[in-house]
Amino acid sequence: MTEPQARADSSEAPVGALEPLRERVFATLWVATVLGNTGSFMRDVASSWMATDLSANPAAVAAVQAAAALPVFLFAIPAGVLSDILDRRRFLIAVQILLAAVSAMLMLLSANASLRLESLLALTFIGGLGAALMGPAWLSIVPTLVSGRQLRAAVALNSLGVNISRAIGPAAGGALLAAFGAAVTYGVDLLSYALVISALLWWRPSPTAPDPLAEQFIGALQAGLRFTLAQTALHRVLLRAAVFFASASAAWALLPLVARQLLQGSAGFYGLMLGAVGLGAILGALALPRLRHVLAPDGLMLLAALLSAAVLATLAMRPPQGLALLMLLVLGLAWIVALTTLNALTQSILPDWVRGRGLSVYLTVFNGALAAGSLGWGAVAQALGLPATLLLAAVVLALSAVVMRRWPLPSGEVSLAASQHWPAPPGASELALQRGPVLVQVEYQVLPADRAAFVDVLNSLSIQRRSDGASAWGVYEDSANPQRLVECFWVSSWAEHLRQHQRVSQASAVLQGRVWQLHQGPNPPKVCHLISL
Repeated sequence: MTEPQARADSSEAPVGALEPLRERVFATLWVATVLGNTGSFMRDVASSWMATDLSANPAAVAAVQAAAALPVFLFAIPAGVLSDILDRRRFLIAVQILLAAVSAMLMLLSANASLRLESLLALTFIGGLGAALMGPAWLSIVPTLVSGRQLRAAVALNSLGVNISRAIGPAAGGALLAAFGAAVTYGVDLLSYALVISALLWWRPSPTAPDPLAEQFIGALQAGLRFTLAQTALHRVLLRAAVFFASASAAWALLPLVARQLLQGSAGFYGLMLGAVGLGAILGALALPRLRHVLAPDGLMLLAALLSAAVLATLAMRPPQGLALLMLLVLGLAWIVALTTLNALTQSILPDWVRGRGLSVYLTVFNGALAAGSLGWGAVAQALGLPATLLLAAVVLALSAVVMRRWPLPSGEVSLAASQHWPAPPGASELALQRGPVLVQVEYQVLPADRAAFVDVLNSLSIQRRSDGASAWGVYEDSANPQRLVECFWVSSWAEHLRQHQRVSQASAVLQGRVWQLHQGPNPPKVCHLISL
């Protein structure tokens, strides 16, 4: 084992914002995704408006938003595991068929005037389940469609595509709903799934060789949860996301009632309101690069919260419809600033090997906050009324944003690319992969004057050890020789330890290099692998 060194990134020419669209497969799937998301937003408009026809109870109407978000909260983590271990193309096709079946059922029930609130909530829940299964897998295929240097531009294009759909879908859905009814709106959504499935059937990804270290579901789930529990930087992002989205969910949960009761609007006007949110999100996405030059992530989150609070307070005053649409542009801008900031930070602190699972944890928190917030604000609106609830939500959103600055967001600037600096352990090819657990010991010689600094850096390194696969970690002193310190960590199996060799990041290599600088003696630290009998 040699002392690890961080690799310097080579400088490259900047990638144009539209350059990934030159890749035919990416462009085809991107267009299909925009059309599919447009159809989904049409369906959501129809479902939200149908809920107001089926019940005037604010809690019941807010339950539709909760029914869409709750499945992602419940199933996003298993979905992230599946996205990392299954054939993603076939998995996505199966999920699209499930979503198409949901829209077909909604269309048939609406056409026969048989749709009830209970069936609407149940089908919305199943649609949310499909979204939960699809999200991590769809995000994870992007690196396979473009080159590494195009990845950030491709991710940005995906966000732009969602916001294009958000701007077009609700307005078109509201117009279809007002002109032809819910059944036709659901039928158009059904056609959009046919387009997405056709694009996925056309795509033929390159076959990959079988991986002898491929993870199984339970082991992959445990590894993902272990990484999440160990990463304090991810904890701060998840905390900030939970607080913001739970507070801001009042806007989404109560917007159909705001349109119908406070603003006396029609289904078409409700579609225009959602379209204004989407258009504001596009404007926000265009303005975000300049905002990033002025504000750090914490400042962007504060700005998003204060703007959202101002929108909620304005809607509570029953403004004219034109002013309400203008305020919803602001809401869309604030929403995309918060969503993109938190999403980008989550991406930046997740290494490739656990990206699907890490994103699924983020989606779990995001949708759990939306579901819980929607139900909570719906109950409050039932007790206090819409105007008072909107004002209360505005106050909570603004105050929580100020308080949350006590837990600053991470910078997201560390290199998480695999360092590959660990040599193969002794007996790597001879030992059975299922044997374990494995105890890894690293022996150091540290001078008394360096002990405090050594332990401090080693504690930081322990976070990376646990993230990469260690189930337990500790450091021990030799009672006969206080300068001899032994670091120990346990891994569940020999296969998991070999995976750990593949996962160690450049950031971990830098920390390990600092530890080794404090080691004394002519030889590097002694590494020993002990396997349970």
